[in-house]
Parts: sequence; C-alpha cells; structure tokens
Amino acid sequence: MGYICTMFKIIFLLFICYILYKFVFNLVLPMYQTARQVRRQMGDIQDRMRQQYEQEQQYHQQQQPNNFSGQQQAKPKIDKGDYLDFEEVK
Repeated sequence: MGYICTMFKIIFLLFICYILYKFVFNLVLPMYQTARQVRRQMGDIQDRMRQQYEQEQQYHQQQQPNNFSGQQQAKPKIDKGDYLDFEEVK
C-alpha cells in the first residue's frame, strides 16, 4: 500500500509541475515580454514626439524675429475719414 501511495504522490507532483510549467511559459512569460515591448515602444514614441516638439520650437524661434519686424511694418492704417455716424430716423 505504501508503494501505491508514493507513486500517486509522485504522479501528483509531476502533474503540478506540468501545470506550473504551462502557466509560466504560456501565460506569465508572454505577458512579461509583451509588457516590456509595449513599454519600449511607448518610450520610442515619446522620444519621437519630444524631438518633433523641440524641432518645432527651434523653427518657431528662428521665424519669430522675422514675423515681428514684418508685422510692425506691414500694418495698414485705416482711414476713418469715410465713416458716417448712424442717425436714427423717426
């Protein structure tokens, strides 16, 4: 009887080890790899967005002095000589 009990314990332990193996390699490891890949891709996207933002800021800083001098000189003066006051007719 002791031999059969020991054999069932060994079979049970092998079954538990198999279940743990399947759980780790079919669920835990793929989830870890996917999470790491997503984190890396999000970091890459953030880096690209930061670079693009910095490039736009540099472009706007280079264009800003030109725009201010052009706006100050190009403002047309409005002639108010042709303006007529509104008069209410009764």
